[in-house]
Amino acid sequence: MLLPIAGLVLLACCGLVLLALSTARVGLVAELVGVGAALLPVGPVVAAFLWVDRWEPEPARLLWLAFGWGACGAAITALLINNTAETVGDLLLGKGNGDKISALVSAPLFEEAAKGAFVLGILLFLRSEFDGVIDGIVYAGLVAAGFAFTENIYYFGRAFAEYGLGDSTSPGVVAAFILRGLLAPFTHPLFTVMIGIGVGLAARATKKRTRVLAPLLGYLTAVLLHALWNGSATLGSASTFLTVYFLVMVPLFGVVVYFVHWHRKREQRVVAAGLPAMVEANWIVASEVELLGSLEGRKKWRKRVRELSGREAADAVGDYQSAVSELAFFWHAMGNGTAGSDAPEREAQLITGLRASRRRAVEAARVS
Repeated sequence: MLLPIAGLVLLACCGLVLLALSTARVGLVAELVGVGAALLPVGPVVAAFLWVDRWEPEPARLLWLAFGWGACGAAITALLINNTAETVGDLLLGKGNGDKISALVSAPLFEEAAKGAFVLGILLFLRSEFDGVIDGIVYAGLVAAGFAFTENIYYFGRAFAEYGLGDSTSPGVVAAFILRGLLAPFTHPLFTVMIGIGVGLAARATKKRTRVLAPLLGYLTAVLLHALWNGSATLGSASTFLTVYFLVMVPLFGVVVYFVHWHRKREQRVVAAGLPAMVEANWIVASEVELLGSLEGRKKWRKRVRELSGREAADAVGDYQSAVSELAFFWHAMGNGTAGSDAPEREAQLITGLRASRRRAVEAARVS
């Protein structure tokens, strides 16, 4: 518990440093405009990933930490490396060429590495909080959303400082917002989600080769997509950029959305398969099976409890529902042989947690 809190404090300090550096470059008014404009697209992006993460929601502190790492830790790392690459590029290739090196080489390589490091760290050091592909997508998506938020503050602020508000056909905040806030708010998450998918596949892989290659291939895919995107904007014409956008990024985004949908259905099947055994063990009651077996049923259950017994009771029911999912996912991992050497101890902890969460849910509803 102390580690995530300490991490958030440290990241907050990094965020203040980034805001100070950005303000020094573009000015206070432009910075405030940048912050205001950057807040608009980040909300829907974050909400989308939280919506995906509904069968067994990750701890809020880790989700905040993921966003904070992207917005502060990964952003300040990328800033230092990209600025260095730009300076070296100017020295080696001539003034004005350093930004191309930064956009095409250092940004894809090091930004994706910095963002992906968090997802890999969760798998390596907080293994119990990582169930598979959906968790990888959620952690990666929130890291990338945080990174894009910080990056947008600077881009929007610089656009205002140099061109003012502008409009849809001339440089300025409006044009920058249409491009980054409306047309392409999904690009950074799309890149880093590739790493999340790779790490998620590694989490449930039985072969050592897959556990190594899946994250590596996810990282390389993220780097290539990032380089293609930056290259189309830096080196290509408007036609090139639109071609990459409509023929590569948009279709790939659609594929990822379908992939997420398929995996959520798979999670539903995993949970449904585990419910009968929980009923037989008297950890849940038979009348709850239908409600626990679908997201819609769970939502209606919480809504009804909230109306009858208040928010606290509804939150307790939500915790109980998550505990059911977590045990079902763990049983699935045990069946696949990917639960780890401490599987019996972990299973006992999850069963204890499930029974305790149900008791709290019942007591909260009774007290209310």
